[in-house]
Amino acid sequence: METRIDEIAPDIFRLSTYVPAVAPPAGFTFNQFVVRGDEPFLFHCGMRQLFPLVSAAVDQLVGLERLRWIAFGHVEADECGAMNLFLAPAPDAQVIHGPLACMVSLNDLADRPPVIAGDEPLDIGGHRMRFLPTPHVPHNWESGLWFDETTRTLLAGDLFTSLGDGPALVETDLVEGAMVAEEVFHATSTGPAIAATIRSLAELEPTTLTCMHGSSFSGDGAAQLRALADAYDAALVG
Repeated sequence: METRIDEIAPDIFRLSTYVPAVAPPAGFTFNQFVVRGDEPFLFHCGMRQLFPLVSAAVDQLVGLERLRWIAFGHVEADECGAMNLFLAPAPDAQVIHGPLACMVSLNDLADRPPVIAGDEPLDIGGHRMRFLPTPHVPHNWESGLWFDETTRTLLAGDLFTSLGDGPALVETDLVEGAMVAEEVFHATSTGPAIAATIRSLAELEPTTLTCMHGSSFSGDGAAQLRALADAYDAALVG
């Protein structure tokens, strides 16, 4: 396996490791994202077993010891399994998440006390990162995403999950692939909050969507989000 690095928005990099043994025959990508600024920001840590590959990519981009912020969508192995492994070589790094995630899990799990994300954007020097609580969307109670106001990039986490090893960045529809993956994994909490929460994210009018599993998207992100909400509405009715 290898971890590939692609710049998908100004100073935002996708780190992607394709694992063919997951969800064969198509396989599955595990993606992390580095936002490069005065205080480098990592979204997703990956699983512990991927740490050697992912950490080498982070080190190449910003230097592991300079890492300042570690974030992820929710508490799950592929999102934060390597959290403490990243904290160890970075003396100034801190995990940052919403108050619920900190209270329920991260105050205990993180080797260094986490920071509670506030209502105001986090200025990392070159990017302004806003935390967006999304409870139960796409699944966990403590879920939350981040929006870079500077580049209008939504760090979309498990939204738009797709199978296979596609290009780093596409301008084509993500929704069809996401619904195929949903049929395979049944990972989404398809309750009444799902479509409304996704439509609220569309109001940000993002121009880049970073996806944890599959290709990221460049273009009218709001249209993609609204189409995904419509697809979940149709699935609930069906």
